[in-house]
Amino acid sequence: MIAVIRPSKAVGRVSAPPSKSMAHRLLICAGLSRGGSVVRGLALSKDIEATVDCLRALGAEIRLDGDTAYIKGADPRESAAGSAELDCNESGSTLRFFAPLCMLGGGRHTLCGSEYLFTRPLSVYEDIAARQGIGFVRTTDSLIVDGKLNSGLYEVRGDISSQFISGLMFALPLLNGDSEIRLIPPVESKPYIDMTVSALRTFGVEIAEDGLSYHIKGGQEYKPSDVTVEGDYSNAAFFEALNHSGGQVKVSGLDEASLQGDKVYKILFEKIKQRRATGSDAIDISDCPDLGPILFAVSALCGGGEFIGTRRLRLKESDRIEAMRAELKKFGVTVKASDDSVSVSGELRAPDDVLFGHGDHRIVMSLAVVCTLTGGVIDGAEAVSKSFPDFFEKLKDLGVDIGYGMDQQI
Repeated sequence: MIAVIRPSKAVGRVSAPPSKSMAHRLLICAGLSRGGSVVRGLALSKDIEATVDCLRALGAEIRLDGDTAYIKGADPRESAAGSAELDCNESGSTLRFFAPLCMLGGGRHTLCGSEYLFTRPLSVYEDIAARQGIGFVRTTDSLIVDGKLNSGLYEVRGDISSQFISGLMFALPLLNGDSEIRLIPPVESKPYIDMTVSALRTFGVEIAEDGLSYHIKGGQEYKPSDVTVEGDYSNAAFFEALNHSGGQVKVSGLDEASLQGDKVYKILFEKIKQRRATGSDAIDISDCPDLGPILFAVSALCGGGEFIGTRRLRLKESDRIEAMRAELKKFGVTVKASDDSVSVSGELRAPDDVLFGHGDHRIVMSLAVVCTLTGGVIDGAEAVSKSFPDFFEKLKDLGVDIGYGMDQQI
């Protein structure tokens, strides 16, 4: 899909979409519960649909009615004793959350998805499988696991994706013996771990935190619950960013007590805005890497920015550093990167070429925010369906002038 955005001012109020991160977690907990659960306030993006499909593959019964899922859970220790194929589509969260669940019963399971999905790291699980004698075979578009996960001590680096830690947290309470997840510092993206612990507790599973260790009793059972997905700070950030491209937008539906790490976006936007006057230090985004693209976009709108803790942006749906470097260059903005830092500088102008979405929802949405000021054409705009299918409709409701197709004029 080609989106043509003409210079226009976004004005109005918008409700934050549901948190994709929390929706994954609540759906999985409901799918592991004995009995019926209800998960309300869902937005059925491709990633969430992938998690629903994988739960069904492991035996859960799920009925979708609008934004609500009615779920009769299944015991994965029983379903995982056989064999199944789980389609993760392009969802890294789904793949990493379900891999340990597929190892609970000792059966042979295939987790499949896009080729790009399987270029992303799975080394934590690969190492665990090797130590425990679990079959672990990667192909260009699948992962085959064959064997049974054991309880015990799991030492995991804290500077890799928190999704590995969350995946273990979903599975380990269902084993007979007690387990411990011990994080090796430094620890990044801890708010996502906190969100997993919170979701587990909502469904009756207890995890005790002691510094960098998580103690998990075995033999626990998930208890059914009726829950509502909270508003998403990650996607709300794109609408708040419109206020730095000349807009006047207010976002509602966010819980100020949320554990989401991306709730810091307002503070970080203000730091970027004040940077020229204050000469402030580089902004550390190691706990909120998903904000990277929109922070770079706001930096382009505000005359520059400096960031550290950026290393993991290269391992997302795209290499988000390289993607933003290539696209912001078309606006006359320079992005320089080292191993774990990024700088943004230059004077913004209208892009001199068609922009490319790199198959990444956050790249597309970040570019769209900049285009509301300069105008621009984004090829590959359909990538927003991964997490926020009605993103462009929401922009239109705020008064942003958008057309579709190359025959549109800026």
